[in-house]
Amino acid sequence: MRHIYADNAATTKMSQAAIRAMLPYLDGIYGNPSSLHSAGQAAREALEEARAVMARGLGCEPREITFTSGGSEADTQAIRSAAWLGARKGKKHIVSTAFEHHAVLHTLEALEKEGFAITLLDVHGDGLITAEEVAAAIRPDTCLVTVMYANNEVGTVEPIAEIGALCREKGILFHTDAVQAAGHLPIDVVKEHIDLLSLSAHKFHGPKGAGVLYARKGIPLQNLFYGGAQERGRRPGTENLPAIVGMAAAFEEALAGMEARRAQVTALRDRLMEGLGQIPHSLLNGHPVQRLPGNVSFCFEGIEGESLLLLLDDKGVEASSGSACTSGSLDPSHVLLALGRPHEIAHGSLRLTLSHENTEEEVEHIIRSVTEVVAYLRSISPVWRDLQSGKQNFVIQ
Repeated sequence: MRHIYADNAATTKMSQAAIRAMLPYLDGIYGNPSSLHSAGQAAREALEEARAVMARGLGCEPREITFTSGGSEADTQAIRSAAWLGARKGKKHIVSTAFEHHAVLHTLEALEKEGFAITLLDVHGDGLITAEEVAAAIRPDTCLVTVMYANNEVGTVEPIAEIGALCREKGILFHTDAVQAAGHLPIDVVKEHIDLLSLSAHKFHGPKGAGVLYARKGIPLQNLFYGGAQERGRRPGTENLPAIVGMAAAFEEALAGMEARRAQVTALRDRLMEGLGQIPHSLLNGHPVQRLPGNVSFCFEGIEGESLLLLLDDKGVEASSGSACTSGSLDPSHVLLALGRPHEIAHGSLRLTLSHENTEEEVEHIIRSVTEVVAYLRSISPVWRDLQSGKQNFVIQ
């Protein structure tokens, strides 16, 4: 049985364009971009062309692009750099949200232990945060606001341009984790007043192990580690040229076909939300419209998410219960808890994330499979019997 891959928020299949772009740099063009000989200079030329491609896609200058190993490294370097700059001016307060990716939250936790004050804003039930709420949290000693572009679990897209404009007006650095948005939504760092941005190649059909940190010119970056002078001294270590070239090819392809793909995937997403919404006592997570094209997240009362995933896999559907970074944890999703979902409801969550390679037939199969598995799990659940008998009250009506 062919499996239907519906976990594209965790990682995507590499595109043929990315693979083709990488092949010459795995064999024939293998020089170190820092070397002065011909092989090294050929590698350097490819590196800088990739940098230019990423810059064009974000609306910035090539020198504002630093290549990293992925989104988590870029998040960490961006936040630590802004914190370091703030501390030099006596400003040690950072504003973020309670449902950021752990790459952001854990970095903030580390900074808190180092004497920084952290304000994590609650999000609304649909996952949105407003610029007005950010403004209310800003203090005289605020040095950074970091708000993700789109949530990795529930798909809600935040009002980034409004928050960016607010921060620019107040002279506060603004960082956004755009790992889930890059390659799927149009991003312009200048128009959206973004000072620092993180992205990762494997979320838009590029290779794993490559990412970008955009830092507006004039913002110095604090090194996370030390060694050579690569990446203008901001990220030492020989660049992963094959992965970087593959990332640029995937990004260019994603941008060229973005509008058509968004329309296609959004239609599949809406049909999937409609179908799963017919299951009794189910609840959509995230904003119903202001969300990523391919993200569908639901909670189903009376079941446990891990069992749901395993039985769906038996039916040929590959999905997740939330972030791939925490899929081995038994704790409920911090994102769903931030949305106000009770623990028992958050445990029954399902995240399905589609790409342009999914089809209408696959979506119909997913709807049938989820409906059948939820019904089966409820039929053997003592919790469900108590809910139906009235011993317990339904949370999801």
